[in-house]
Amino acid sequence: MVNTILTIALGFMIAAIIMAAIRFFAGPRTTDRIIAFDVMTISLLSLIAMLAWFAQRSIYLDIAIVYGLLSFLGVIIIARYLEKGL
Repeated sequence: MVNTILTIALGFMIAAIIMAAIRFFAGPRTTDRIIAFDVMTISLLSLIAMLAWFAQRSIYLDIAIVYGLLSFLGVIIIARYLEKGL
């Protein structure tokens, strides 16, 4: 039951990554690209968590936490750069 739900959620996450990638490459403004990048990283975090569940490896969750922190810092740095605050 849990594997079925996670498989369906995996499909939704892949669809979200594809739609965000389209917006990332086609976005007319820089803010669209930043938001699409953030959506892709959040979706990839959930994919890593699902991979940890399917592979029964908890070390992947540590990788997801570090990836999430670095992604957050990256978006903050890019936003500060666009505001000319750096």
